[in-house]
Amino acid sequence: MADSQTLRDGDDSPGVSYYFLLAEVQKTFRLNQKKKYERLCEGTSSQRNPTLLNEIYTELYITESKSGEINNEHEVRQIETKSRKTTEETPIKSNDIFKPLPEQDKPIRSVLTKGVAGIGKTVSVQKFILDWAEEKENQDVHLIFPLPFREINLMKNKTLSLLDLLHLFFPETKEMQKSSDKYKVLFILDGLDECRLSLDFKSKVKFCDVSKSTSVDVMLTNLIKGNLFPSALIWITSRPAAADLIPSECVDRVTEVRGFSDPQKEEYFRKRISDESLASRIISHLKLSRSLYIMCHIPVFCWISATVLERLLTEAESQEIPKTLTQMYTHFLIIQTNIKHQKDYEKKDEEMIFKLGELAFKQLVKGNLIFYDEDMTECGIDVAEASVYSGLCTQIFREEFGLYQGKVYSFVHLSIQEHLAALYAHISITNNNKNVFHNQKGFSKVLGRIKHKSSEEPVSLSKFHHRAVAESLQSKNGHLDLFLRFLLGLSLESNQILLQDLLTEMRRCSYKKEKTVEYIKQKMNKNLSPEKSINLIYCLNELGDDSLVEEIQHYVTSATVGKSQLSSSQWAALVFVLLTSGQHLDELDLHKFIGDKNKADEVLVKLLPVIKETKKLQLKCCNITAKGCVALTSALGSNPSNLTHLNMSGNKLRDSGLKLISDVLKNPDCKLEILELWGLNITDEGCVPLTSALRSNPSHLTHLDLSDNNLTDSGVKLISDVMKNPDCKLKILKLWRCNISDEGCVALTSALRSNPSYLRELDLSENKLTDSGVKLISDLKADPHYKLQTVKTHNQRR
Repeated sequence: MADSQTLRDGDDSPGVSYYFLLAEVQKTFRLNQKKKYERLCEGTSSQRNPTLLNEIYTELYITESKSGEINNEHEVRQIETKSRKTTEETPIKSNDIFKPLPEQDKPIRSVLTKGVAGIGKTVSVQKFILDWAEEKENQDVHLIFPLPFREINLMKNKTLSLLDLLHLFFPETKEMQKSSDKYKVLFILDGLDECRLSLDFKSKVKFCDVSKSTSVDVMLTNLIKGNLFPSALIWITSRPAAADLIPSECVDRVTEVRGFSDPQKEEYFRKRISDESLASRIISHLKLSRSLYIMCHIPVFCWISATVLERLLTEAESQEIPKTLTQMYTHFLIIQTNIKHQKDYEKKDEEMIFKLGELAFKQLVKGNLIFYDEDMTECGIDVAEASVYSGLCTQIFREEFGLYQGKVYSFVHLSIQEHLAALYAHISITNNNKNVFHNQKGFSKVLGRIKHKSSEEPVSLSKFHHRAVAESLQSKNGHLDLFLRFLLGLSLESNQILLQDLLTEMRRCSYKKEKTVEYIKQKMNKNLSPEKSINLIYCLNELGDDSLVEEIQHYVTSATVGKSQLSSSQWAALVFVLLTSGQHLDELDLHKFIGDKNKADEVLVKLLPVIKETKKLQLKCCNITAKGCVALTSALGSNPSNLTHLNMSGNKLRDSGLKLISDVLKNPDCKLEILELWGLNITDEGCVPLTSALRSNPSHLTHLDLSDNNLTDSGVKLISDVMKNPDCKLKILKLWRCNISDEGCVALTSALRSNPSYLRELDLSENKLTDSGVKLISDLKADPHYKLQTVKTHNQRR
């Protein structure tokens, strides 16, 4: 913390009396913040003793991201994508998010941290505050004001000043005067995705007075924009889909919480479970199921898995250990739901589970994770009914009293909400013959309705599942993906038996999963997007059907994929197998998958999700045309930091194709090191966008092969100009069999004299060089000042 002299220096500094007042406020503040944040409440804080945060805290993987990069896909899709990311990115510790990187000279005032639900954003905030309260980190900050949006929402219709708001939420500040805005404080606005205020950043109304009253939404927008309390630091957390509510010009840094890396997953279980042998068994079991292990990137899912597996693996009775998400969440619901054995309570508890399921479903459709009294009342839940909060769902559903003492409700995690929503939909159709999609806002009216001849007839789940699959495929952002997996999984016999432990009046029904499996496979043959196809394969997994994946694995292991005529569903399964194999995609050779070279572009498009994750991409002589190149470069542009080696040689790309590749190269995030482009009919015109891209991003490419193209001295001069840049790291340059004369050699030697440190190998064989040109290059090689080790200048072949 800054000392008293620092605070007294300068005309704008608070006076001595304010400093001592601040010291008193700080002391009380630290004690209160330490008391509030020193324990980690996994689930709800009631009914048990929370764990000390410092004992169990596992450092999260946080990286710097880009402002404006908004991903509206379902968050499980995002987790699955992030789990496949193979490139190493520089992590940022949460305590360092306001510290500029060495190359940054601008101070950081505002940070936006995004991450999917349950990934650890709020825990990062909690650890940050606790470290400050314990005087371990960020002691240049005088006060920290955590203001979660779920609590700020309760002030929606209030009019008050910023100081009034702080006095209301933090009574310790009541003695501080208006000049308190001179201090260095941090506002933490946690959970932007939960915001129900109207944040209008386009408004030109400028509000600057901390003691003047206004609406809370105007106050927050001006605080974030820097008009109100401009010296304050701002930290906002959000799920990705809501991150664009804050304009990029209001944010100095964007970070992303990626959850746990694979080593951090193991560290979490070993910290949480004291029995080392049991922790090892849990880790080993989770690794056997790729879908479960991927979900362990989310810390909340690690907690759910630990809760379930610790119980099941230590019980004397032999039980089936969960291998799918539906099994895991159903066991979790049973464990965490305290159903009373007295007869007069059982019916009441089951009704409450159904009502909570209805709440979960309706709010899921609306995209809400946070609920208030009116949302509860809409589903017939008496907000004063103690059984909701004490004993029934102690770690599934939360009731919180915020700083403002208003009630806020939520499920512990979005996935728990989705599981309960699916349970509600399943109970509705099996027990009540009710189709939850019918006449429900947010669902398609043109998709077929379910009809039953008699209410006494057993319900056909197949048609209902068909409707659910169709509704999920209609969703642009996949917000029903996980809900669909749970809904289908709940229909299995094993899960229905489990549900009878939870719901005594659960109706068992006849169900042939084969009809649903066949329907899903038919849908997969409709050329769906890779993301939708992959989710449907996960759905098949929840139904216990792995036939499609096993079939493709046979093709892969027998190396007969290229010779087989795969259907769309089989291609989707192939992509799934390649992406979820658990192995890093170090190299992809398209030749293995191409049977008919006339269909090379088509195969390339089908494998784009895999190509995005590949480090080394071999497309040599695959008959790729400009059409395929458009799709390829678009995919590479969406994940430019992954690819390090690209071989496009021997295809039909010409200058237009090189221009597309150059657009990827110029991206500052592109880390491409080796680029092989021989035999593409490239001319000097194609060198213009290529060299322009290398001037924009010169520091990564080390190997460039432009051999057997229609280049002349003009093209070589463009390349030479790039090589003069001291940031150029080119080590190997191959230009054999082009149309280069001595004039090109003059340009190259001039470039090498300007920047002699890097080039090791130069191939100019089979060009139009005379002895004079050869001598220029040979003299450079002979000079120890230069690093050239290999030079080819005569009629030598590769």
